[in-house]
Amino acid sequence: MNAISLFLAAGLLSTPQAGPRTIVPVFAAIDTAPTLPSADDVMSQAKTRAAAEHKNILLVFSASWCGPCRMFEAFLKDPETGPIMDKYFVDARLDVGEKPDDTRHSNSPGAEALRASLKGADAGYPFILFLDPTGKPIVNSFCPSGCTPPGENIGYPATPGEIVWFMKMVHQAAPAISAKEAKVIQAWLEKRGHA
Repeated sequence: MNAISLFLAAGLLSTPQAGPRTIVPVFAAIDTAPTLPSADDVMSQAKTRAAAEHKNILLVFSASWCGPCRMFEAFLKDPETGPIMDKYFVDARLDVGEKPDDTRHSNSPGAEALRASLKGADAGYPFILFLDPTGKPIVNSFCPSGCTPPGENIGYPATPGEIVWFMKMVHQAAPAISAKEAKVIQAWLEKRGHA
């Protein structure tokens, strides 16, 4: 229970319409999960921006409780790797898999259906895709070989095989990426990964 709820319950807050001991749920919305933009809205904005900027889309399905998702967010925001990823991709993030009893987080409306349509319903988190500006998939984070086990979602690329697959994904979705830029991304992941 937050401080405002405690004050309301104790009768320390009141409104002009109520007496000093009347509990008024003035701040009831504080304990509810936020309403996020719908998957359709997020994708529409990403497609518009990708077309205007001549980039592809990096679509990430993640959850607030997911440690590897937070690691991937750190990768995208890092001053070394973030500008490189931003140079080639429009970032689109959708929340999925939030716990039903979580009052602070919610799924992006329509995100579960979109993830399922992109063959990622059982992928785990994060599920990463690169899409063209029209939203057509280029490549996803299901590693066909070289990962353990093959065919599984790599999530955050941490092991050597996962990093190799992620770099193949990046090269496939951004063929113009320079060898120097790719080396920065790979070195960053290798430094922060785990075997």
